[in-house]
Amino acid sequence: MPQALPNLKDLDPPRLRERLAAGGVAPYRADQILAWLYARGVDDPREMTDLALDLRERLAAEWRTRALETAVVRRSADGTRKAVLRAADGAQIESVLIPDDDRVTLCLSTQVGCPLACSFCATGAMGFTRNLTTAEIVDQVCRMRETLGPGERITNVVFMGMGEPLLNLPAVLRAIGVLVHPRAFALAGRRITVSTAGLVPKIRPLLEGAPVNLAVSLHATTDALRDALVPLNRRFPLAALLGELRSLEAISPRRPVFFEYTLLGGVNDAPADAERLLVLLRGLPSKVNVIPVNPHPGSSFRAPAMDAIDRFLGVLARGGMTVTLRRSRGADIDAACGQLAARAEGGSRTPSPNR
Repeated sequence: MPQALPNLKDLDPPRLRERLAAGGVAPYRADQILAWLYARGVDDPREMTDLALDLRERLAAEWRTRALETAVVRRSADGTRKAVLRAADGAQIESVLIPDDDRVTLCLSTQVGCPLACSFCATGAMGFTRNLTTAEIVDQVCRMRETLGPGERITNVVFMGMGEPLLNLPAVLRAIGVLVHPRAFALAGRRITVSTAGLVPKIRPLLEGAPVNLAVSLHATTDALRDALVPLNRRFPLAALLGELRSLEAISPRRPVFFEYTLLGGVNDAPADAERLLVLLRGLPSKVNVIPVNPHPGSSFRAPAMDAIDRFLGVLARGGMTVTLRRSRGADIDAACGQLAARAEGGSRTPSPNR
């Protein structure tokens, strides 16, 4: 059986220049190829008309340029769009587009499933299949861009879809290199956010390797509760996580940490939880995004009542914390935070060896 061709989108800008130079091609051609693949969205090298004909033919013969195909696109009543995207090996992932006033945010996946098994997350219930390649990460931008309407463009990218991004850090960093390159997607680093459940040893390499925002999925204010909700906490407890964040020069009032806190009714939503959160984050440049849990099949968690949410937010606001209540978007198509599970048209999940 013939071996599949390598994918051109697995090469970030520096590696693309190196590969071209090794083949006797002027490195400046890399910028032209990046512009065709990403800025213009052209996948067929034969259509890259400012390249020499022999180079176009070589690229077409030696490389693939698509990593994902769109299986299903669903649209929410609030304008959110979720796509199930299929890789060459049949693996399925989900990406979500969220329009909001003057911005369109794309939520990217970095793994097929997730190994962290956070107790309130549908993706964690899938188990873990594999990491995504760089090509599969950046091709989500290409495929989701095809769903945009007139006048729409992707303005922000968040690595908050399926998977733990820092468990796939090399591919994530290469993908960010494509996102920020001026001849590719040309996004400013401040418009890119990478989320982690708290993989402490990988946080510094992320921030040293990419000019992006950091989001940390916190969800609890004691180790006992966070051990149950986010099992990774057993390896990297709150003291280790927050201690590492406080030591990072990259964290500042101009570049705060965004803490994600999913509110679970009767679990972590009491005023005492909010008071502990204030103590934990005191002196650390940070903002808190409060997210009432989104239901999904098989979950026993529920969102708190609105008065409980108001009390929680009030404690944080009176304590001087910058806090935002994140509105649920796309819940009617299982596209809200914590609901991604690669369900195809009939509602089945991507098979996982861990299920």
